[in-house]
Amino acid sequence: MLTDRREALTRRRVQTVDRLQALLAELLPGQAKRDITTGQAKTMLASVRPRDIAGKTRRRIAAEELAELVAVEAKIKKSTVELKTIVVARGSRLMDLHGVGPVVAARVLADAGDVTRFADRNRFASWTGTAPLDASSGEQNRHRLSRAGNRRMNHMIHIAAISEIRLNTDGRVYYRRKRAEGKKPLEAIRCLKRRISDAIYRQLLEDAQRAAVEDVGTGPGGHCRASQESSAVDLPLHIDTSDQPLPGPADKTLRQTG
Repeated sequence: MLTDRREALTRRRVQTVDRLQALLAELLPGQAKRDITTGQAKTMLASVRPRDIAGKTRRRIAAEELAELVAVEAKIKKSTVELKTIVVARGSRLMDLHGVGPVVAARVLADAGDVTRFADRNRFASWTGTAPLDASSGEQNRHRLSRAGNRRMNHMIHIAAISEIRLNTDGRVYYRRKRAEGKKPLEAIRCLKRRISDAIYRQLLEDAQRAAVEDVGTGPGGHCRASQESSAVDLPLHIDTSDQPLPGPADKTLRQTG
């Protein structure tokens, strides 16, 4: 529920920014950027003093949109903190993975449910839509995007991939290596997304196994489960055969949780 709420707030923010940018573009032609920030909008709005009725009306509406933007961003920030708290409370270490923040981790936990329902990492990749399809022809060894699987989950992994490429991570090194091998940008990103999918699957399994062990030690007369808050651990993202075509989606009906 919280993940859906935050996604709705993000869409609302985008819409508000678009309206605000359009108004500022009319008030200050050529100065309003598409990716304008709240601070920039405040500065621009403070610098304009229209004299005509139409201009004054635009400025008033722009001020209302700016106030709306500030309120939405505050709600998004609060929602992110809540999601992080929930992920930690679940005992998950997904956020230890590069590129996986509270939003991505919460969505994975909500949609994936019991990770043991996936036979292996290949089935999990089919579900996340990160198992590329073979599109080779002659001597050309190519793979194309798979439209199967959970597209929302695929989008979350895409966010993680872009975050890795932008930062100084093993993922960026991997992406650049794929580009050096002759893969196009989108192909290299697909390879990285599959690599991240495998890492997420592995972490989900480790989390489940650790939780099972802790549950065994918790019973009548036993000790309480240890604190589930853990320090950040850098987990290697080395996955073999990460850009090979894989089997299709599992036959099991997937049930969304959360």
